Amino acid sequence: MVDRISALAGFYRTGKFGILGEDQSAGVIFEDVRDLMLHQVAAWPDTVDAVGKQAAKAAGSKAAPGPCKAEVGKNATLLRIEPLKWWMIGAEAPGVDTEQGATLDISHSRTHLRITGSEAVSFLNRHLSLDLREGSFPVGSVASSVIHHVGVTLWRSEQGYELFIPRGFALSLWEGMVETATQFGLEVV
Repeated sequence: MVDRISALAGFYRTGKFGILGEDQSAGVIFEDVRDLMLHQVAAWPDTVDAVGKQAAKAAGSKAAPGPCKAEVGKNATLLRIEPLKWWMIGAEAPGVDTEQGATLDISHSRTHLRITGSEAVSFLNRHLSLDLREGSFPVGSVASSVIHHVGVTLWRSEQGYELFIPRGFALSLWEGMVETATQFGLEVV
């Protein structure tokens, strides 16, 4: 397997930037999550349940997540990104018979950015037209949206907000997001 290199590698510095709190804390924290293992698992309309069970078994979870949800299993995490598709993060996709669906390694097609901090929601709402309040977007929620006309996927994990950006747009979106985040105080780890 070819080593995956982030589209952002070499284009940023770690450290704190912008308007920091009195205690020198940053309100927004960015982490370029490296070594992304991401597979798409797709089903045909009449095989969604069967393929979902295969994906759940491979992920080590009780069941495949429903629409706009995530399921964290023992082996991998499943995100339901479309009615007939899941993304599997952290493990190889199950072998799916072509009569039932298809799998595709899309690890190199996305940049994975984790966004945390006390001002993460305020920051994200400058770019995404999503209701990210706890009652509307709790841990385990998944949404497809756009930032500057670029399709992105957002998952709220236990660690924070996981943003998946198409590789070809990662650097330009990163630059705009860094500029926005400095008003809250930004730390890049």
